[in-house]
Amino acid sequence: METKEESLFNQAMARYESGEKAADLIPDFEAITISAPNQSAGWTCLAWLQLLCNQNEAALRSARRAVKLNKQDPQSRINLCLALLETKSKGVRDHIEYLQRVLISVPDLQKELKKSIEDGLTRKPDWHALEKIKTWLAL
Repeated sequence: METKEESLFNQAMARYESGEKAADLIPDFEAITISAPNQSAGWTCLAWLQLLCNQNEAALRSARRAVKLNKQDPQSRINLCLALLETKSKGVRDHIEYLQRVLISVPDLQKELKKSIEDGLTRKPDWHALEKIKTWLAL
């Protein structure tokens, strides 16, 4: 049986996938992270939306929380790299090297990450930080 938090998450994700604006979804994901603060997926999505809306400092906090909760999630690492680049913070290289190792050992993730990167570039054309990460990861 789906919990209330899972239902809210799935509904918000469906709205995102149907093309709803990132700014309109941020309050929903903020509510999700408040009601389920240990759910890394909520923090990962919130960071992504904040990055799309140029809320880079907030995205950095959200991405750090997501990675802390789930160190193995490649998307949360990409979000953290983006937030670090956008805020001109240090530490990007370690996360990129981790992602490169993961992509070598689990090549099936390439398709998923490539789709995410293309989505980001569609929603935010000329996103230079995302272009860098795409190049570094050879996606």
